[in-house]
Amino acid sequence: MVFALLIFFTVLFAVATDKVDKTIAVLVGASLMLVFKIVPQDIAFKWIDMNVLLLLISMMIIVGVFAKTGIFEWMAIKVAKSAKGRPLVIILLLSIVTAVLSAFLDNVTTVLLIAPITFLISQQLDINPVPLLIIEVMASNIGGTATLIGDPPNILIGSAANLSFNDFLLNLTPVILIIMVVFVFTVIFLMRDKLRVSNEIRARIMALDDSRAIRNKKLLLKCLFVMSLTLMAFLVHEKLGLGPASVALTGATLLMIIAGETTEDFFKSVEWPTIFFLIGLFIIVSGVVQVGAVNIAARKSVEFTGKNHCFTTLMILWVSAVFSAVIGSVSNAVALIPVVKDISAHFTNAKPLWWALSLGACLGGNGTIIGAPANIIIAGLAKKNGSPILFKEFFKYGVIFVIESLLICTLYVYWRYL
Repeated sequence: MVFALLIFFTVLFAVATDKVDKTIAVLVGASLMLVFKIVPQDIAFKWIDMNVLLLLISMMIIVGVFAKTGIFEWMAIKVAKSAKGRPLVIILLLSIVTAVLSAFLDNVTTVLLIAPITFLISQQLDINPVPLLIIEVMASNIGGTATLIGDPPNILIGSAANLSFNDFLLNLTPVILIIMVVFVFTVIFLMRDKLRVSNEIRARIMALDDSRAIRNKKLLLKCLFVMSLTLMAFLVHEKLGLGPASVALTGATLLMIIAGETTEDFFKSVEWPTIFFLIGLFIIVSGVVQVGAVNIAARKSVEFTGKNHCFTTLMILWVSAVFSAVIGSVSNAVALIPVVKDISAHFTNAKPLWWALSLGACLGGNGTIIGAPANIIIAGLAKKNGSPILFKEFFKYGVIFVIESLLICTLYVYWRYL
């Protein structure tokens, strides 16, 4: 156990300090877990969530083709002009749109769609895109918490606890709406003096002609056709008996068939360093779980509550949030679901435990840059565009939003269920 934890915290330190490439650091840690047989290869590979990876790869392909049409430039100009070139208004508009889309698609897909728009707007306004990206990805994690399909941990929790789409909608959406209102006011407070542009730049934005942004109308029509089918399938994927990854893969395959480009062109748009970062992270977490560290920490935390229903529920909320920030929301959900199942056997009303796990796992992902798949995606895209997001910079904002979100959730869970 000691060696596994040493590997884990060394990798975490490497990622947090930004001294070495994040993907290399994680892959070294994963290799050590496998070479020293801390976790058997077959078990480690089962932890690699293909649902998440295929969803990411497929949506990256679709977004990559979309980018060639000029649609993102068109949307960027429209958003910037509607906000009259004011960065604070732009970030609030994009954050609200991101949160809403994340609830009904999923947060990973949403940030893949929103990020290119953000880069283009930042370029036009001559501002640093990093604060905008951080705020947007946090909005996506908040919005994604509201529904069964919005955030990967919710999909896992819904399956394990037999909770439906409507269960999540009725129980989590109310508190997420409250959190989003507070989030918006917090963003205004934090960013009011940091995002300023000259009147000259604002005038330049208002003078842009969005009609010239579209470069390939024929390809755009094909993309819109495929994306429309894909989005509709996302909304009814449960009735179709398909997972989000299957829907995305089918959409990407259809677009590859009708877009008329080579396979190599399609896969150039995939952020492979990000994909391998996630693979390595899954393996490292599998090693930490294999030696029993996560299980012991979770059980000890809950034993501390003395099986008091109220205390146990709130403990799960906060512990799962911390775990998400440290090991990632997906890995945290996988690790804690069996623990919550065992604990729920001791209570007649177990559903509050699952809602606490969901809120903690999803919202806790805002704590660090490795806390959620959407965070990792944004970090990869930012680095590719020459604006890397440092661990400490993400954490500086993340800790504020996580704490305020959890305080609201604590009051909500106590008032509604306890």
